[in-house]
Amino acid sequence: MLKVGLTGGIASGKTVIGEMLVALGAQLIQADQISHELMQPGQPVYEEVVRKFGSGILNADGTVNRPRLAEAAFGRPGEGTSSRVAELNRIVHPAVIRRQDDWMEEIGRRDGQAIAIVEAALILEAGAAKRFDRLIVVTCSEEQRVQRFAARLRVDLETARQEVKRRMAAQLPDEEKIKAADFVVDNSGSLDSTQAQVRQIYQQLRKELGG
Repeated sequence: MLKVGLTGGIASGKTVIGEMLVALGAQLIQADQISHELMQPGQPVYEEVVRKFGSGILNADGTVNRPRLAEAAFGRPGEGTSSRVAELNRIVHPAVIRRQDDWMEEIGRRDGQAIAIVEAALILEAGAAKRFDRLIVVTCSEEQRVQRFAARLRVDLETARQEVKRRMAAQLPDEEKIKAADFVVDNSGSLDSTQAQVRQIYQQLRKELGG
């Protein structure tokens, strides 16, 4: 089995690349989905996050309001509030990484020839790169990030631009991610171009497994 990390900055297109790899035969889990599950009421991570960040991050039904939590962690745009991202990450990352490791072990038990991919934005920032045999980094231009983020959250471009810059400040720059990568997907061009890169990477991974 090959353990593969799939990472990249905000709105670079990691999820799309992950879907392409799954279509080719890979197994995939998303750190964001794990985090969402761990943030459900009754979970230890949920309890700790609410204790640290307050009940103001909750919806009326007690579930976490993710935009409010993001605002509490990253600070409010234009107000110069200090970031508490590292504090949030210290609570969430260890539990997410444990779940990822358990998942990869289970995949390996079921299929020794599997390509098990973890999609996560902060693999390098969390010091988790060593858990993987190979690392794929997805990149694109900053303007493309802004456009994709605006479309995803249904906000105007200026709001998206401020939010992208704010979140990118908490992530390693692409240049640093690329230095650590075994494979790089440039997601700046056409969908066909991206698919061609992904197919080539998948073929190389299969070759490494000997099949």
